[in-house]
Amino acid sequence: MIQIKDICLDFGSQKVFDHLSMNVNQDQRIGLVGRNGMGKSTLLKAIDKIQILDKGTINITNKMNVAYMPQEMVLASTKTILEEALSSYKDVGVLRERSLVLEALITANDSSVLEEYSEVSGRLAELNVEYAIAETKKMLLGLGFKIAQLDDPVSTLSVGWQMRVVLAKLLLQKADFYLFDEPTNHLDLVAKDWFLGFLKETDFGFMLVCHDKYFLDEMCNVILELDRGNGTIYYGNYTDYEEEKESRLQVLTQQANLQQKDIDRKKKLIEQFKAKASKAKMAQSMQKMLDKEERIVLPPDARTVRFTFPPTVRPGRIVLEVQDIGFSFDNKQIFDHVSFQIERGDKIALVAPNGMGKTTLFNVLCGKYKPQHGKIEFGYNVKHTIFEQDQNRVLNPNKTVSEEVLDNCSKSEQEVRSFLGAFLFGKDEIKKKTKVLSGGEKNRLSMVKVMLQDANFLLLDEPTNHLDISSKEILLKALQQFDGTILFVSHDHDFINKLSNRVIELTPTGVHSYHGNYDLFLQQKRDAERLLKKAGSPDGADSSDKSGSDKEDRKANNAAKKDQQRLEGKIARLEAEIGRLQNSFADIDYGTPEFDETDKALDAAQAELAAVQKEWEKIAAKN
Repeated sequence: MIQIKDICLDFGSQKVFDHLSMNVNQDQRIGLVGRNGMGKSTLLKAIDKIQILDKGTINITNKMNVAYMPQEMVLASTKTILEEALSSYKDVGVLRERSLVLEALITANDSSVLEEYSEVSGRLAELNVEYAIAETKKMLLGLGFKIAQLDDPVSTLSVGWQMRVVLAKLLLQKADFYLFDEPTNHLDLVAKDWFLGFLKETDFGFMLVCHDKYFLDEMCNVILELDRGNGTIYYGNYTDYEEEKESRLQVLTQQANLQQKDIDRKKKLIEQFKAKASKAKMAQSMQKMLDKEERIVLPPDARTVRFTFPPTVRPGRIVLEVQDIGFSFDNKQIFDHVSFQIERGDKIALVAPNGMGKTTLFNVLCGKYKPQHGKIEFGYNVKHTIFEQDQNRVLNPNKTVSEEVLDNCSKSEQEVRSFLGAFLFGKDEIKKKTKVLSGGEKNRLSMVKVMLQDANFLLLDEPTNHLDISSKEILLKALQQFDGTILFVSHDHDFINKLSNRVIELTPTGVHSYHGNYDLFLQQKRDAERLLKKAGSPDGADSSDKSGSDKEDRKANNAAKKDQQRLEGKIARLEAEIGRLQNSFADIDYGTPEFDETDKALDAAQAELAAVQKEWEKIAAKN
């Protein structure tokens, strides 16, 4: 267990933790959420003893092994990728390194090391080094590395790929509890899906900072929200948290309104009593009590991006036709024989592992790179624009925010200022040079530039980069309502799922097209793999099927359906009870025993509902 007791921390005038206390159990899977600057990363560092607190203690009990993954770090290593990851097995890593040195000496005819080499080889055999190597390779391949890469030096990797090595090393430690600070930041969709599947099969707990709603929904059973120094616990996944938070806010608003009515009534009485000499003391007493009464404070509304795309000119039915294009770079073939057609109104996700050429394909489509062969044709009345993945390449670092937009569109200064304001660039922010902007601010600025092009065909390369969940959802709603056509790349599962009506998978030898969203794409791929497996088995049967199990499966399914129906009835009753309790506040005076009892009953009903819904979801997922 991790015991967080009465911790306090201030960064200048900002209160990061204000007497925060909670216990974290070893098996809990906690999603850590909150607006930027609310202390999510700081809390992970405090638990790992990296961040010194002003007050309070954090104790890790029962010899629990806790591992921490920072958001970003430089991995200074002279080892190969495989050897660096293997170093997680402490004895194996050290002995294997020594073994490689000794082998080199023996190859150079140095017989004096034969005895040491024999001893090292014996100890490696005892430690089952082959198993350690196999596990390490499996981990690295799951995270997107190729077999041919494993002997490359770590120093040749970008920061993003180094972070994958860090994640592999961490997972190979097999800790009891993990502190993950945005571990999916540097993972593509394929690696994210693998990581998600890996976590589902493990039994360790973790505290996770992540801006991927799908990940938080699939993996977390507790959400801890940090806000202005305080921490609030919600049981369930991220969607449960959103619903529960909205419900709590409604109740709090109701309570605040009732309290204000009570305050107004008391003030009126005090004014009346003041006018009468016989009741002046009573008025003073009532005023003192009113002054001491703790006011209910509603949380401030977070600043959020608010925008919609303007209407576009209607193009022809065929927006883009690509016929047999290929592209190579430095004699390396990136992709070949790529052909597809995009129709008006399509919202298509382009998917592939990192390094497969998604960004390159976008640049070929936009005319920045010339294909080796093939043909690209945009349809009648099509005006396209691109949102680049690397904002540092497209933004002039020496221009201000307003200059960057004005110099790249034909809109008036008033229109530009209006759009920038909708994207949270106020009077002071528009005067900033683009080089001092954060990743999220650069993303928002580039989206303004895209919107002001009046394009009816958008090519969006990672538009969700550096955005928090609420900003992603606002962008998603705007793109869903966009009346044009979209081809986009994103590594956010939830974003792709809710925006795409078609998925194009890019491979080195062409593309495969799938109708539907990302979940349907994954299902179609699994079905195809099962058919191939079935066709390859000797008797044409699915080797995963077991004879004689059909009857047992039907029996289990029937029992599950009965449990599901029972839980659905219970959910309906609890929802009705919660509605009744919430409505009853209108007739109850704030601060009375009846109010407190009703408040407690509401909390209990909501907690029970979250637990029952979680149980129902587990059964539904199996059916």
